[in-house]
Parts: sequence; structure tokens; C-alpha cells
Amino acid sequence: MDEINRDTRIVMTGMGMVTPLGIGKEQFSARLFRGDSGIREIAAFDTSRLASHLGAEVRDFEPLDFISAKNVRRMDRLSQLAVTSARLAVEDAQMVIGPDNRDRVGIILGTAYGPTDLKVCCTRILFEQGPARINPSLVPNSVLNAPAGHASLELGFRGVNTTVNHQATSGESALVYAAMELQRGTADVVLAGGADILSDFYFESLVRFRAVSPTDGGAEGVRPFDMNRNGPVAGEGCGMVCLERLEHALKRGAVPYCEVTGWGMSSAPSKPTGWPQDGQGVILAMKKALKMACLSPSDIGTIQAAGNGGTNPDAIEAEALQDVFGINSPGPIVSSVKGALGECFSSGGIRGAALALSIQEGKAPPTLGLVNPIAPLNFTTGRFKEANIRHGLLNAVSHGGTNVSIIMSRVE
Repeated sequence: MDEINRDTRIVMTGMGMVTPLGIGKEQFSARLFRGDSGIREIAAFDTSRLASHLGAEVRDFEPLDFISAKNVRRMDRLSQLAVTSARLAVEDAQMVIGPDNRDRVGIILGTAYGPTDLKVCCTRILFEQGPARINPSLVPNSVLNAPAGHASLELGFRGVNTTVNHQATSGESALVYAAMELQRGTADVVLAGGADILSDFYFESLVRFRAVSPTDGGAEGVRPFDMNRNGPVAGEGCGMVCLERLEHALKRGAVPYCEVTGWGMSSAPSKPTGWPQDGQGVILAMKKALKMACLSPSDIGTIQAAGNGGTNPDAIEAEALQDVFGINSPGPIVSSVKGALGECFSSGGIRGAALALSIQEGKAPPTLGLVNPIAPLNFTTGRFKEANIRHGLLNAVSHGGTNVSIIMSRVE
């Protein structure tokens, strides 16, 4: 068994995004810090019979711009998003994958629900026309690990290939597991992140389970950490980042965005679709990450929070943040990009890239929809906040009591 070398330094050298705020790092970054919203009335399917109508859709995405025509036909939409994000991350890292390095390049992708559109399509054909009418080419894409498999085929790498399914912490968990693989020395480079899509049946399920705004009446909309929040708005997208050992990055002349210096994972007693009684699980994850990074709470300059406008999760996370970081002014800047991107449930790669950009550019993005904060924390509201950020914290909080915290730091 490979031993973990905790002295291995892990850096982020590339990022690729296919999001409701645009395709690619430049468009995503510009619109994120400008305070644009990717949330509009859903256009891909009819929501007229439902109580909710808003969603953060990926629009103006043409897969043929990034994937060969031959391979596009073999991929479902989720795979197209993932492959495109992986390609953009590799290109942003200025890395060429070939025979000399392909065995040491891998991917770990998180997805909460997988190709929901394809599963429903196959099920409808099965019950309406019978199993003989299902196109056999659709079946391989119906499994959760199809997007990661397509990425390896399209980009030509042969290293570790793993798919993570941890509900709303899937993408962040993928980042942690990728870092662990690099520590073990099983890879030089690992693409990591998460992807999920919006589809009609999936969206209707969220609405009927009262899992999206407006959960208890009121105006539909996403309001992270706000007194008037009434549930998240569903989103979609994919974000992949390129993680690699620092020595490997420097050897090939790469310029890192940031360094991954610590992480913590925890669970808390909860029903599978419920929330814990308090924030102790979130507190534990954050304290583990701080301990691993050898940092104190006062070292953290900004927090990319998990807050999505949900009544329970926002309260739990706010309680945990106050416990760990206190309420002394000014404290770390707290923001949530889910006010602009919605809750796509596997946003770890997108939000990890947002945190890396915050560290690099010295500003925390706005939290759209936040007007009346539920806690005395140093929140962003409708405009970004500038700061000299050396260390940032990425939080992920999921129903079922799963929590992940990751610390990213300026490369010294």
C-alpha cells in the first residue's frame, strides 16, 4: 500500500468551468466579481405546472467547440460538460498530455445525481415501449462514472479514474481525494471537481420534496444567509481544477493559482435527507482543516461558504462559523457564490476555483440575494470586498450530515 507523504505540497495550476455565468475562466471570473446572476426562468423544459420556475442553467454551450463530433455523439450532456471542463483545465494549466506523462495523469469527479435526463429517458422507453427499444449506446452513459471515463478517453490520460458520490459535498470530496492521491505519489497531476445537470424529472422531484425555493411560501429566489431565505434555487454546471505536486508544476514551468494546505471531513447524526441538530459536524471539519494546515482561525482571510438559501443548512453553517471564527470585527470575509450560481449540488470545482481567484485577485465575490444577514459575520452582499488574502476556506455542507472543509493558500 502506498504511504502518504504529508510533506508533499499540492498546488492548483489550471481551472476549467462550464457554468451559468459562462464558459471558461475569463468569462466566469469577470461575471462573478461583477455581481452578475446566472439565475433565470428555466428555458430547457416546462415548469408551468410547478410552484418553482427559476434555475441556473448553462446556456450558450456548444460541445462541438470543445469535443470532436465523433465523440460528442457518444456522450450524454453531463459527460459533455465534464469533458469540456477537463479540457479547459488542462489547457489553462498549459499542460500537454502524451505518452511520456499520461500514466501519471488522472481524474476524480464528484456528482450528486449523475445523468438524470438520460436515466429518465431510458426508464420512459422501458415502460412505454419495452427494453428492446432502448438504444444500447445510451446504457453506458447512464452510470455515474461515465463522465470521468469519457474525459480520460477524450484527453488521453490513463491514471487514476474515480467518481465520488457524496450528495452536496461530492465536488469538494473529489478535491480532497485528488490531493490524497498526490500525497500517496500515485499521480503527478489529478483533475478534480464536480458536475450535475438540471432535467425535468429531477427538478420536479426537488420541487415536490420542497427542496427548492419557495419551500414555505414567499417570493421565489435564492438568499444565502438571509433572514428571508426560503430555500435554494437549483443550478447546474461543471468545474474542474488541475491539482499537481508543486515540484512537478515548477519543473514544467507552471504558475500555480494557490496551494491546497489542509482539509477536514466529518459527519453528523442526521437522517439521510435531513439536517443535524447543530453545527458540530461543520465545526469539526473546519478545525481538522485548520490543524492540518497549521493555521489559526485568525489566519483565514475569506470563506467560500456552502450557504445556499436553505433554512436549516444556512443556520447550521452560520452557527459553526461563529463558533470557530467568533464575531469580532472584522473577521474573515464570508461569501457564497450560490446566490449567483444556484445549488448544483456538485459545485466543489467551481467554488474551489472561485476561492483560488479570490486569493489571486485579492477580493471576495458578492453574495447575491443577501440583504438581512442571520448572523454578525463579515458577509459580502451585493458587491465584492477587497482584502489581502493569504489563506481561504472552502466549506461544503450536505443533508445527511456530511461536511468538507478545504484550505487554499497563496503560494509562498
